[in-house]
Amino acid sequence: MLKSRSALAAIAICLGIQACAQQVTAPAGVATPATVSANQAFSAGLPWSDESENALASQGFIATLKDTKILAADGRVVFDAGAYDFAEGAAPDTMNPSLWRHLGLLNNHGLFEVTPGLWQVRGFDISVMSIIATETGYIIVDPLTATETAAAAMSLVHEHIGDKPIVAVIYTHSHGDHFGGVKGIVSDADVAAGKVQIIAPDGFMEHAVSENLIAGPAMSRRANYQFGTRLTPGPAGQGGAGIGTGLPNGSFSLIAPTVTITETGQKLVIDGIEIEFQITPGTEAPSEMNFYLPHLKALCLAENANPTMHNILPPRGALVRDSKAWADYLTESIHLYGARTDVMFVSHGWPRWGQENVASFMATHRDAYKYLHDQSVRLMNKGYTAEEIAEVIALPDSLASKWYNRGYYGTMAHNSKAVYQRYLGWYDANPANLNPWPPEQAAVRYVEAMGGAGKALRTAQKAFNEADYRWAAEVASHLVFADDTNTEARELLAKAFEQMGYQAEGSLWRNMYLTGAVEARVDPSASGMSTLSADVVSAISVEQVFDMLAVRVDPQLADGKSVTIAFVFPDLGESRLVSIRNSVLVHEPGTGQPASATLTMPKAAFLGMIFAGQKPADLVMKGALTISGDPTAAAVLLGVLDPPAAPEPFPIVTP
Repeated sequence: MLKSRSALAAIAICLGIQACAQQVTAPAGVATPATVSANQAFSAGLPWSDESENALASQGFIATLKDTKILAADGRVVFDAGAYDFAEGAAPDTMNPSLWRHLGLLNNHGLFEVTPGLWQVRGFDISVMSIIATETGYIIVDPLTATETAAAAMSLVHEHIGDKPIVAVIYTHSHGDHFGGVKGIVSDADVAAGKVQIIAPDGFMEHAVSENLIAGPAMSRRANYQFGTRLTPGPAGQGGAGIGTGLPNGSFSLIAPTVTITETGQKLVIDGIEIEFQITPGTEAPSEMNFYLPHLKALCLAENANPTMHNILPPRGALVRDSKAWADYLTESIHLYGARTDVMFVSHGWPRWGQENVASFMATHRDAYKYLHDQSVRLMNKGYTAEEIAEVIALPDSLASKWYNRGYYGTMAHNSKAVYQRYLGWYDANPANLNPWPPEQAAVRYVEAMGGAGKALRTAQKAFNEADYRWAAEVASHLVFADDTNTEARELLAKAFEQMGYQAEGSLWRNMYLTGAVEARVDPSASGMSTLSADVVSAISVEQVFDMLAVRVDPQLADGKSVTIAFVFPDLGESRLVSIRNSVLVHEPGTGQPASATLTMPKAAFLGMIFAGQKPADLVMKGALTISGDPTAAAVLLGVLDPPAAPEPFPIVTP
């Protein structure tokens, strides 16, 4: 085999042990001397002489909010743009110096002029809102995540640029932080009246409502870790979100597109402004597009280009993205627009100016994704496993020396595993890993093999003292999964997580480690991270609802149950035949087969029954539902389902 496992092991030890001297265990929120040394050594290898990003992040600043706190109607703080103003001066011991630099640039919040006729509001949300002047008003690009932050951004535009009507909204892609704030700036009524166009790429509605639907509870829980929603921003706390500072906790909305972009080269003229589009499906989002403004020589690369490497597989979960397609579409962008672009702007981070600078950025950023893909596959074909590839893969200096290719959001280690998963799946072909024990059962065996809990704890403490925080966390995790009442093990696990978080260049790794530390000490509490708002629910197709219900069937509750129900939706002109048998829910279009009952209702009543807990009998009383056949059939169907969401967040770092 064309590799040396002993060499890989040596590399792992070098990366995991930053110092070998005995260290005093640091209290919570304090970096150990080993972490201080590790961050200093990391800093020495950074391209500090390149200060170009600093200038780009602040160029064109006009103004920000006088009061940085953005409030909901009830007075609750939805987002505080000033919460990250601590990120100034020298890096603290508790944050990687590269991440500290990046967070300081992301914290440039307010209204910026990109070029005459084009502005952005940055730092009011995890994403960026762009504003394009038209003959009589504005086109808004990506109206942020929450209605409150979008409204605050628009108020700043009105104050400093002018109060003009919005004639169109462009959603560049199907992720919630690029459309959720739309009702903070336009209304359903104006869209319905034709006063405002909503423009989106092909497949937008399907993916906007489906990505977090089937696996929504698990994704939302994992997002708590990814974005550090339980952490307070600060030098020893949440350190941003890589592509922005943080997520707002506001109202999430959606208005369906009125215009769909289906192919590259498609053009629109909106209130005197011509726009040319490039479709890029399967890149950062399954439905995504770039666009070009000829009159400004301005190119929007949506979320396909960022001031950081992005995620090929978000830690929160998603379908694995295609890093090769991502690189290939950037190549296409270069050919289509590179020679005629004077300014490039994106959906996260800051613009870039000058044809030469833009072309260089596009090519170099493209090369980072191409390198990631090609070298992951090359090592895969030599027999390296996902873990082994992640341990050794790194961008060459020519790419890593560019601040925008560094792993503040997506890391080479995490992304290489995603490439492996896309091609080969989770199994590494070693039969020893084909059917391993689950964590709790394995933990008991590991602890016993180490000579019991006392010896295992001493092993973990020794690793921590020697600054081998990865091994300390692994051993302590086994101890916790073997006995979650072992408070010493839980505290040691938390401290190991903290030190790895303080050393992480990636903001998401930092957030995940530090959230793990919090939950190793204190069991998780409910946290509202969900994009399943009333607008999203109303946009869900009945087919998608039944797909979601199918994964909520509890096999014990469904055991022995057999029922077939015809659902008829007169307002949609749709019908579906739904059956429960063998603890499986199957649904198909039409009602041609025999059914135990037929339920006829408008879609709104159906959604109320599924999402709002309205009982069939109550809907019948209100005249919203008619049932022919077995009146108990609907109760049988609803009775075999898990509740819509778990009452408490499931544990992650504890059993």
